[in-house]
Amino acid sequence: MRYLDEYRDPVLARRLVREIRAAATRPWSIMEVCGGQTHTIVRQGIDELIPVRMVHGPGCPVCVTPLAIIDRALAIAARPEVIFTSFGDMLRVPGSGADLLSAKARGADVRVVYSPLDAVGLARTNPDRQVVFFAVGFETTAPANAMAVLRAAEEHLGNFSVLVSQVLVPPAMAAIMEVAAVDAFLAAGHVCAVMGWTEYEPLAARYRVPIVVTGFEPLDLLEGILMAVRQLQEGRFEVENQYARAVRRTGNTHAQEAVRRVFRVSDQTWRGIGEIPASGLVLAPEFARHDATLRFGVGDLGADEHPACIAGEILRGTRTPLDCPAYGDACTPRRPLGAPMVSAEGTCAAFHNAGRTRQERP
Repeated sequence: MRYLDEYRDPVLARRLVREIRAAATRPWSIMEVCGGQTHTIVRQGIDELIPVRMVHGPGCPVCVTPLAIIDRALAIAARPEVIFTSFGDMLRVPGSGADLLSAKARGADVRVVYSPLDAVGLARTNPDRQVVFFAVGFETTAPANAMAVLRAAEEHLGNFSVLVSQVLVPPAMAAIMEVAAVDAFLAAGHVCAVMGWTEYEPLAARYRVPIVVTGFEPLDLLEGILMAVRQLQEGRFEVENQYARAVRRTGNTHAQEAVRRVFRVSDQTWRGIGEIPASGLVLAPEFARHDATLRFGVGDLGADEHPACIAGEILRGTRTPLDCPAYGDACTPRRPLGAPMVSAEGTCAAFHNAGRTRQERP
């Protein structure tokens, strides 16, 4: 398949590994900010082949969705007049005492959709029900969620609303750089396909860290790591684009305009990390009637993490799943304590699926 098989070529992969080993004169720390990248790195054993410490960051939007938001989703879904819709990866994320899949088993009308516009269609065909879409994600999902709100507004669908947990990557990277010892970053290629990379240029200059926009296949990641290492070795702190086949500097301006019309930037709480200024999106005042939090009065719900879960430290990159006493025992993909073990992009799930155990740690 074009743009896939050639980025998994084992001969080229071995060559890039040799180049990284030759270029790195010290054990640099590089953080990838994408759960898809984390899974490729762990599944392919890239982090075990190179003399670079890979730090797994908060690159999973499911994982950083605050526990309180999950509890709000559960409270809304339990209402008999509601059809609660979501992508499938949110259904097993635990709230304080349950998850959306359990709510569905108890009779709640929870449905998996493949696009927020599917939820708009449900609102159109079910005028006697309240249809709520769980709008979760980084900048990647924001344009489609914005289009759903615009479509509902244009069609005067008063029974459609969104429960928003949209987060922004650059402010989170800045927060991490204030507390974590990270020498360089691999930026998420899909986020930059929407937003471009101009927002990263001030970060690279302010914190003197290389940032390389990187794809998701093994050769993408090895080349991105090599580009970051070369910058570090040469004392450069720039934004470079490895993912040139999909990303332009200015991104997708039409998608950005849709996001600007529907959302406003706000402070946002990240699960396990806390509040990060200007790191989230909320609906603009003119679309407040489509805000599920306001419509159902669930804004005052709060919750605490399971005491055995160290998801926050894992998401900040200060610890790994192998540091967690619950990992692989009390916490597994079948019985998760925290979101990083549930999500297809979670770091804990990546380690577990790759068969990594605490016994491996010296």
